[in-house]
Formats: sequence, C-alpha cells, structure tokens
Amino acid sequence: MVTTTTVAETSDPAAAPTPHVLLVPYPARGHMQPLLHLASRLAAAGLRLTVVATTSTLHLLSPLLAEHPSSVSPLTFPSFENDTSGPTSVGVDIHALAALREPLGEWVRARYGGDGRVVAVLSDFFCGWTQPLAAEAGVPRLVFAPRARHGCYALPLPPHAEAAPPTADAAAAGCEYAVEFPGLPGTPAFPWRQLSRMYRSYVEGHGGVHGEAIKNNFLWNLESSAFVCNTSRALEGRYLDAQPLEDLAGKRVWAVGPVAPELTTVEPSGEVTRWLDAFPDASVAYVSFGSMMALPPPHAASLAAALEKSNTPFVWAASTATLPEGFEERTAASETGMVIRGWAPQTAVLRHPAVGCFVTHCGWNSVVEAAAAGVPMLAWPMAADQFFNARLVVDEARVGAPVSFGGFGHVPDADELAGVLGEVIGEAGSEMRARAKELAARMAEAARGDGSSRRDLDGMLKKSKVATENGPQGR
Repeated sequence: MVTTTTVAETSDPAAAPTPHVLLVPYPARGHMQPLLHLASRLAAAGLRLTVVATTSTLHLLSPLLAEHPSSVSPLTFPSFENDTSGPTSVGVDIHALAALREPLGEWVRARYGGDGRVVAVLSDFFCGWTQPLAAEAGVPRLVFAPRARHGCYALPLPPHAEAAPPTADAAAAGCEYAVEFPGLPGTPAFPWRQLSRMYRSYVEGHGGVHGEAIKNNFLWNLESSAFVCNTSRALEGRYLDAQPLEDLAGKRVWAVGPVAPELTTVEPSGEVTRWLDAFPDASVAYVSFGSMMALPPPHAASLAAALEKSNTPFVWAASTATLPEGFEERTAASETGMVIRGWAPQTAVLRHPAVGCFVTHCGWNSVVEAAAAGVPMLAWPMAADQFFNARLVVDEARVGAPVSFGGFGHVPDADELAGVLGEVIGEAGSEMRARAKELAARMAEAARGDGSSRRDLDGMLKKSKVATENGPQGR
C-alpha cells in the first residue's frame, strides 16, 4: 500500500514542452517497453511527458530519458513497490496498483490551472483505475494495449459476459466447449480452455476480490476516449477496418505499431551477435516464451530433445526455465546452442540473418517483433491472448506453423517437434520466409512517411489535442 503521497521528480519541468501528458505503464517489462517506445515518438512530436515508475522499473526509463532529457520526466512513489517482473497473478497486481490512484490524483490536482497541467492520460489497459482519475481532471484517457486489436476479445468485457462455462459433465468427458465471437470478422470460435484465465475466472464467478478488480479494470477501460494498440493494418487490416466494434464499446482504435525502432543500439547484443555470425542465413532457431512465464520442465525437455535430434542450432532465451540436466553443457561444448538467462536482446537476435525461425508462445510483443523482422514463427501458445495471436500468425498471415495448441496441458512429442523445426528452418521454409519478409516490408511501410500507422499516430495526437484544449480542465 502507498503510505505517503510524496513523489520524486528528477528533471526540470519548466524546460519541457507542452502539452503535458501523463503516462502510466503497467510495471512489467513486456508491457513497459512498447509504451516507452511509443513515448519516444510522442516526445519527438513535441509533447511533454511524465512517466510513472516504481523503484524496480525506473531503470527501464534510462534510454528514454537520455534521448529526450528536456521533455520526459519520471515520477516515482518511493513508498510503493509491487514486483511484477516474473510469473504472478495479474489480478493481484491490478488490485495492488490501484493503490496509486489517490496519490497520483493529488499530483494531477496540484497542477490544475498552471503551465504544467496534464491535458491527457495514456495508461496501460491493466491500469483502468486511471480512468476515474482522468475523468475527475476533465481530460481524456487513452488506453494503451500492447496486444492485437482482435486479441482484446481474450479479455473479460461485457459483450462476452453472458458466455457460460462448460458443464461439469462436459468437462469431465473432455468435451471442447467452443465460444463464438460474432463481433469479429469471420465469427471465430475458440475452445473454452483457450480463453484467458482472467476471462474464465470472471465468467465462472470464482475470482474473489481480485476478480472484482479485474472486472472494474476493464469496465473503466470501456469508458476511455480511445484505445491505442501496438499493431498494424499490415497484420490486422480486416479487424481494424471493421471498427467500431462492440467489444470496445464503439471506441476508436488507433493502430500505431510497430512502435519499436527498426534498429536498436541500447540492447547488449554483442556476444550473441558474434555467436550468430558463425552460422549460415536462416539456419538458427530462436526460442523464447517471454519474460513473465517459465516453460514447464516437461515442455522444455521435449523442446530440448527436438533441438538435439534435429541438429538445429539455437539461441534459447530461457529466463528461469529448468532445462534437462547436461543440456546446456552439451550444446555449449558442441557450439550448437546458446542459452541466455535473464533478459535477451530479442530485437537484435530476430533481425540477425542467421535466424530462420522463432519458437514462441505468441505473446503480442513477440509476434510484432518477429513480423517486423520477417522471421517465421513456430506457434506454441500457452495462455491469455496467445491462442488468438497464434491463429492470426498461422491461419491468416500464414507466416507461422503450429507446434501445439494444447497449452500447459499438452507436451508435444520430441520427434514431432523436430519435424516441425525441419519444415521451417533453412531451405524447407523458404516460401514461409518469403511471406514473412513481405509482411515485414508492409509493416515498415505502414510506420513510415504517410503509412497507416503514422497516420493513426498523427490522428491520435490531433484528436487528443483538440479534446484537451477545448474540453473542461480540472476542478
């Protein structure tokens, strides 16, 4: 809990440009990084930004602060701390983060009527509690969604609330209960087990106090002015062109992705780049299941066996995953594999010519980064919106192949996994790689010049400025 409203600001607000926008990230690295990339673009467009951080995430702001020292300021609450860096309950985190609402509201109110007044709030979709804060200040709140436009259907929103879970008899019989989404183009259907745990808990009514926090979070999101997604019409044109859709209460979705720069110089990629330089083009598999999930040991063992059976060189961002005994030592000794513990320079790895495929859980950041790099994906979704994303990659964009859609409950056979690797790596995957390169070119075009993502970013800025300059300001 927050025990004090004292805050620390570490730059000179008088030197920063206006208008002034408050950014509130969800303090997990996979959520913060894309919002900070977007923040860099907003600062370059002439906005003054204040970015809320915790003591454990403040270091992530360093590149942004170095790039825009006069227009970006961090805002920390020293007495607040909540660790979202590893596997955790999102419901618990949403509940805990809402404790910042009052002290942050005091900070906003203290700036009413002055040059430093906040004219808009841009916050992560797990920070729905910022909506009443923005409403009290009389300014618009934009919801930043570091996920697919169509993936918002994986969340517990009112249009889905009447869906019923499978009966106990059906579940015991192993029956797949399909939930249809008629509001999406094509009316896709997903098995009950492939919907997010947050959504299932909400519908099943056993979320407890944290379930109520989740419900309120997304109801507040629906009251916002608009949604800002790290996506592109090159990836999701059919969903973006069909808006407004009922799942987001008819609100506008600004597709501004990919928000990450095409090349990055801040990631410590030297060692892995040198290692990859020794391999031919499209011959190495990159493996990562994100920063918030550890691949279960049986799944990791099957993948490790598949890599060895197929003799596929690999870079594995293993984070805290438990790998089979002796696996790291064997592959290091043979120089056929590199295991990275901790944070991996994913953007740099995916853009290296030696990388021929990406074994991924299909978290949205990973999908966008792989698509922007032109790398085919081996889709292995586990939870949340990942099944939605995997279908987009495999069935619609056709830049990926399925590994398993069984989630945590299914361990793929190592021989089958080795076969899938063989279908995508090297010459065998040339057609898929050509489609992936074409998609990457279209995404790059969307983000440049007069491309669709650039137009959406400009439109978002124009719309927000009009709303804040002509609308009410504080009380």
